[in-house]
Amino acid sequence: MCFHWFGSVSPDDSYQFGSLAVIAPVLEEMDVAGIIDRHLPANPQAEFAYGPILRLLVAARLSNPVALVNVGDWARQTGVELLWSIPPEKLNDDRLGRALDAFYHQRHSIQASLALHVAQTFDISLERLHYDPTHLVLHGDYAPSQPRSSATEDVEQPQSNDPPAHITYGHTAKGNKIIHAGVTVAVDDLGAVPVFGHVTDGNHNGHTAIAEQFELLQQQLQPQRLLLISDRGTFSAGHAARCHRQGFSILCSVPWKDYRAWYDAQRAQLHWQPASYLSIEQQRRRACASTLPREHYELAVLDHSLSAPDMDAPLPCRVLFVFSTADAKVARASRDKAIAKLTAGLEKLARSVGEGRRHTDATAVARRVAKLFGKRGAASYFTWELQPLSATEQAALPAPRRGCQRPSHRFVYHFDAARAEADAHYDGRSALVTTAPASESCDGLFTQYKQQNQVELSHQQWKSPLAVHPLFLKNPQRVEALVHVLLIALMAYHLIQRRYRQNVGPEAEDTEKRTTTETILRAFRGYALRIETRSIGRVVHPSQLSEKQRHILQRLRFPTPAQILSRRLSRPP
Repeated sequence: MCFHWFGSVSPDDSYQFGSLAVIAPVLEEMDVAGIIDRHLPANPQAEFAYGPILRLLVAARLSNPVALVNVGDWARQTGVELLWSIPPEKLNDDRLGRALDAFYHQRHSIQASLALHVAQTFDISLERLHYDPTHLVLHGDYAPSQPRSSATEDVEQPQSNDPPAHITYGHTAKGNKIIHAGVTVAVDDLGAVPVFGHVTDGNHNGHTAIAEQFELLQQQLQPQRLLLISDRGTFSAGHAARCHRQGFSILCSVPWKDYRAWYDAQRAQLHWQPASYLSIEQQRRRACASTLPREHYELAVLDHSLSAPDMDAPLPCRVLFVFSTADAKVARASRDKAIAKLTAGLEKLARSVGEGRRHTDATAVARRVAKLFGKRGAASYFTWELQPLSATEQAALPAPRRGCQRPSHRFVYHFDAARAEADAHYDGRSALVTTAPASESCDGLFTQYKQQNQVELSHQQWKSPLAVHPLFLKNPQRVEALVHVLLIALMAYHLIQRRYRQNVGPEAEDTEKRTTTETILRAFRGYALRIETRSIGRVVHPSQLSEKQRHILQRLRFPTPAQILSRRLSRPP
């Protein structure tokens, strides 16, 4: 039996070391401070080099995202001074801001050096990269922010000394000022690792974003081989030609409306084959003989060519037509739901007009129909008109109810069922375009494209655990610098789970093979260091690791907090 006794108040203090037990080793292995210092020579008058300051800022975003002004308080609570010898009182927002100012001018070269170092250290191939832009919401006036370049894909090669991205209103965030951050991600069986990024103006589109990103990839990473995968918002013949001129290939989804007519013309020649790709859920259903629906994909391939004004000759490519049984069901259900909602709304409007209620004149009716239709695709199946009533028809109507007037028109609408059924034939269908060599099978390319969702997942992790959204800095240059620092944090976030999965044996359970960084960091949330005050100074006592914490560090092959601190601190006499 264990007894607990009440003792006197202890003068001992503690540090909430927490997830720094994992974050510190991964940042050391990435050599974040060393790479930054090689690009940003220290100011002789500065008390601390830029590398350690920015490494600490990355650790703060991974451990507990706070505003720059609160980083010192975070450092005081966690005891990060024990790791990197920077007192918390030195971490004011002015010092952090000056580090961001210096980082801005070398942001791309620092990211590229980190990417190349990490690729070698963590065994990551950079021959296949996925790209996807996302928007970041900012609050404030940002009056000094000015447009950087025209919103087209014909842009000059971006330079490190370019002005910061224009913080302005964009199409993706109504009423908010935004910038766009494009992330390039390496993906394999162990998951995704963001390796590079670039920020563009808030009113730019995906064509501009991927054009600038590609120029920077060539300039900074200098790949010898590359398959660049992206979504339809970034696709254009110019993008394909740009990559082809450098000897690289693309794999992009394309707008269905641009290929629908060609699909109809070639439909008889299509030879459909089942795709080998299955989602994790569909694999599980087949493994356990589930009675739930078994969805699948089908592929059909045709040779094609792309043309653009700046191309000397058409560029050969392949078009992968894709049919998804799951997407087909979702599309039909969504259409039926939209049709039912529009029909109910039009019926209600017809009754209002027939009863002579308020707001049933021609102008008001048109406004109400426009609001009802909105941007729904199903609105194209409906037509409507206001038909005038003859004097005889008006006289035959019952007396209007209170608050109503005798109607002068009837509201009539028509639903084109044939057109809706014709569109149903395209449910679940999409298209991809690739310039990859014919030696690469379309089935394999489709499997690689489906890993594009890993980029979208990184966006979600970037904006949630790392709290990149929203941003509050007032200086546009510091905003962009902080975004690039957060890209380094996102890289570290994914490297933690990658290292864990690399060291999981084939006999481990599937749940452990899919362990995430969020799970790992949560396991260390309560880990603390006890600080004993003696006459000789403060003595740090690492807490005993739990079995789960010790197991995680062994998987990661990271030293324990006790081992880390024993190398940095002297033992008391």
